[in-house]
Amino acid sequence: MGGKQANGLAGGYLDWMEISYLGPEGTYSEEAALGRAEQLAPERPRLVPVATIPAAVGTVEEGDAEEAVVPIENSLEGVVTHTADLLIHQTRLRIRGEIVLPIHHCLVLQRGLALPDVRVVYSHPQALAQCRRYLARRLPLAEPVASLSTAGAVGDMHGSERPAAAISSLRAARLFGAEVADRDIEDVRSNRTRFVVLAATDAERTGCDKTSVCFDFGEDAAGILHGALGELASRDINMLKIESRPDRRSLGRYFFLIDVEGHREDPAVREALAGIRGRASIFKVLGSYPTGKV
Repeated sequence: MGGKQANGLAGGYLDWMEISYLGPEGTYSEEAALGRAEQLAPERPRLVPVATIPAAVGTVEEGDAEEAVVPIENSLEGVVTHTADLLIHQTRLRIRGEIVLPIHHCLVLQRGLALPDVRVVYSHPQALAQCRRYLARRLPLAEPVASLSTAGAVGDMHGSERPAAAISSLRAARLFGAEVADRDIEDVRSNRTRFVVLAATDAERTGCDKTSVCFDFGEDAAGILHGALGELASRDINMLKIESRPDRRSLGRYFFLIDVEGHREDPAVREALAGIRGRASIFKVLGSYPTGKV
């Protein structure tokens, strides 16, 4: 990947490899992007923070970055709907890789503020949800307020006219000079977030892969999903995950997103996906990629 990089969607060229991520610095997305950069060593790609998940996707679509790292799933709160809906409806990018991170949140305070005096807590909605019980127990009088990111929450806290705290990563707290009041405040210690690497093409076979697809059906009928998933079972292919998202065309109709073991070019997986495609009205391979490690 060194030297000039061709981007298959925009037809442009990059003088060096760039990876965009949901910024600013100090977010868990940055930590995942740093992990991706380590996977690509010695290429030493440049990391580019952007303000939103669609902006990260757009940098790759427009040829301004080769890859984008975005969150897609949390072990406590489930699918990141914005990312899932972009993959289903709005982008031709494919999943090239994944990074799974343990997520440990910190509570940070304005300088000199005591915990009982806090009246507002800023953070990303996912982080607020992941610390719901902690906040109810330790800060019952504080109003949770959404920020664009856990790192951005620290800036929101510093700029707040009300006595404020924020939920952030330890890295963000150190980057932005925040006072750490408590660590590991997530309600479940096994908290994990899965990030995906999006690019113009997915990955080659490694022998330890997974494949993500989405599909829906043109009609509602008894056993229709069971029949589609039977294409996997009949070939002894393990399904790792299934999610559903509204199909945006009518109430009560859904897209299904599944992850399966194996690469789309593996003969059994290829046959199973062809079988599902034949049963579905819309079918899309989101990518095949090496299985991420915690």
